[in-house]
Amino acid sequence: MKRTFDFTVSLLAILVLLPVYLLVALFIYTKLGRPIFFNQVRPGYKGELFKIYKFRTMSNETDAEGKLLPDAERIPKSVEWIRRLSLDEFPQFFNILRGQMSFVGPRPLLVSYLNHYTKEQMTRHDVLPGLTGWAQIHGRNATTWQERLEQDQWYAANHTFRLDLYILFKTVKIVVLSEGNSTDHQTGMGEFKGLDGGVPHDVVKR
Repeated sequence: MKRTFDFTVSLLAILVLLPVYLLVALFIYTKLGRPIFFNQVRPGYKGELFKIYKFRTMSNETDAEGKLLPDAERIPKSVEWIRRLSLDEFPQFFNILRGQMSFVGPRPLLVSYLNHYTKEQMTRHDVLPGLTGWAQIHGRNATTWQERLEQDQWYAANHTFRLDLYILFKTVKIVVLSEGNSTDHQTGMGEFKGLDGGVPHDVVKR
């Protein structure tokens, strides 16, 4: 049921929201130029790597030494609304359509984080990563890494289709009201470097 729901709704969303895709893409092109899309390899189900897609909302500005400025300093005011409304995440409907993600699940984090998870924290990869999740309706970026990972673990152990529908409903409400949101997304929480003695795990599949 979950996969049928994901495939059907993501396909319909892509078709219905095509004008929104075009308008956002045009806006980004006029404000930031090319590329319009941002892609990055992330770990998914059982740590298998896949390429996630987003609309690009950061400039390529650098400091005097040629190094990229911090993320928060590379987000122009003119495009903040795209992140605030989570429109930059819309290209992930294609990841959902392909079965690499689900509408609901733990958010796919950076590959480098895999080596810092404890065995318990690794259970967040026992389910498909999601566009939204249990952690996102409990504070989004206004939580600690420990709280967020514990929420991901809880979802992986207790997920049901009914729970997914509840999370989707709550997500729409949160996005509309901009509750607990940050224009930095996961970068607003800082880099995850392990908790309580996290040990390396060789789980990355290529």
